[in-house]
Amino acid sequence: MKRKVALVTGGLSGEAQISYKSAITVGNNVDLTKYDLYKIDINATGWWYENAVGEKSLVNRDDFSIVDNGNTIHFDVALMCIHGTPGEDGKLQGYFDMLGIPYTSCDAATSALTMNKRYTVAVAAFGGINVARSMHLFSHTPVGVEVILAKLQLPLFVKPNNGGSSIGMSKVNTAEELAPALAKAFKEDHQILVEEFISGREFTIGVFKQGNTISVLPITEISTQNEFFDFEAKYQGKSIETTPAIIDDTMKQHLSDAAKSVYEIFNCRGVVRIDFIYDTLQQKPYMLEVNTVPGQSDASVIPQQVKAMGMRLTDFYSAVIEQAFH
Repeated sequence: MKRKVALVTGGLSGEAQISYKSAITVGNNVDLTKYDLYKIDINATGWWYENAVGEKSLVNRDDFSIVDNGNTIHFDVALMCIHGTPGEDGKLQGYFDMLGIPYTSCDAATSALTMNKRYTVAVAAFGGINVARSMHLFSHTPVGVEVILAKLQLPLFVKPNNGGSSIGMSKVNTAEELAPALAKAFKEDHQILVEEFISGREFTIGVFKQGNTISVLPITEISTQNEFFDFEAKYQGKSIETTPAIIDDTMKQHLSDAAKSVYEIFNCRGVVRIDFIYDTLQQKPYMLEVNTVPGQSDASVIPQQVKAMGMRLTDFYSAVIEQAFH
């Protein structure tokens, strides 16, 4: 019997557009000799299943089942392709835990924690990972520009605390730029993170588990035509991604070891993408953030890294699905 897989996509945030692109790549590469695949679209209008001829029907949220050609389908596993809420912040994970349905992402606690950038860097630092100095600000407790500049040194990064895909993010080089950057970030989230800029090379690393072994995918270096790796750079071709990165063995080892450590510290599951800045003077990697449902679109780095590893995407997604049952 083939396992019945729910490919869960959409979402309730601005990242839904990326989720749909990811679902196309994943859907095209799931091994249909092993799995029966059903696309579930969660959006503001409801939870929907669309069959092969385009007919839509509502998902039964009591047990996460659907009716297809008159047959009730109960899923063996949820293949997570929602970036942002509710698929990356622990909400769906908690729902699936309550129903006893395995899923291909980190658990509810890790997902909720890593969606909060400030809590993520705090836990990473506690675990011995290098992170930038930062401040955690709330919209209901305004903090003046002068207070921030007394604690942190320019240049700074300002970003929504719970957002993804670099939406609402700014690099601040002068004191005059800080107030507009705070306002921009607060439009996306009521919590924001202000952190010191670390000079160095930027890398992103996919990590996943095969059985009990933590595997690090080939490292990608990101150099952008924009001032930093923002939404435009990430999704609209304004960056150069080199996979595998052209780095020496020492830097590769430092980055790989740090990525594995982060995966373990946060008790990660499934495929996770971890972003780092490597300070070449100190020869140290600094963790920026953890993405527990990384993009899988054709423009995303995880598919690039899988191919650079010499692994077929079909085999990779099979490994991710099977890991959900361990």
